[in-house]
Amino acid sequence: MSGTGQTAGPTSRGTAGNGELPPRERLIRAASHLFSYEGVRAIGVERLIAEAGVTKATFYRHFASKDDLVPAYLRTKEACYRATAEPLAAAHPPAEAIDLIFEAISEHAQERGFRGSPFMNAAAEYPDATHPVRLLVADHREWVRTPFKGLLTDLEHDAPQSAAGALPMLYDGAMAAGCLDAAAAAHETLLSAVRLIRSERCRSGPEGKKDRSFSLRP
Repeated sequence: MSGTGQTAGPTSRGTAGNGELPPRERLIRAASHLFSYEGVRAIGVERLIAEAGVTKATFYRHFASKDDLVPAYLRTKEACYRATAEPLAAAHPPAEAIDLIFEAISEHAQERGFRGSPFMNAAAEYPDATHPVRLLVADHREWVRTPFKGLLTDLEHDAPQSAAGALPMLYDGAMAAGCLDAAAAAHETLLSAVRLIRSERCRSGPEGKKDRSFSLRP
């Protein structure tokens, strides 16, 4: 689930390839680069302008304030996540699709310079649940739950709603572990937990009654 556009760390002047992009995209790329490494609140408009290589007038032509740039940055992140997860969900059997999505999440969390989920980080910096940034974070989390619920339903999971709530919690944990724990151990723990949750399915007994035993096949 790559798409961070990050390298080894923030540069003192401009991100690579910025000069070839329109000014708005240069600002969003600069925001992605700086917000991901240093947080939203720590970065001011002057720093964004310098990183993007634009003028102050250009910045305010595209964004009324830094707070207006944050949702644009997060939408870019979500577009990258969607571009990875949705084709996997569409092209593979449900169990395989779930595993592959989490493989992609784990690989993303192991990327050099990864500093945790941009959505969780942004939520921590915007405590007001009614703020546009928090509303966008809530929409993103709903998007994360929705495909998992569909895949689990296709698997005839006994409790697709609750399992679809559990898988995003593993997603959160994978994002946190990516910048805190040893990569290999976190990867194996994540995938084992995913397989345990998605494999808990009810089967119909000979009289059409549900058998409440669960299969825990990996």
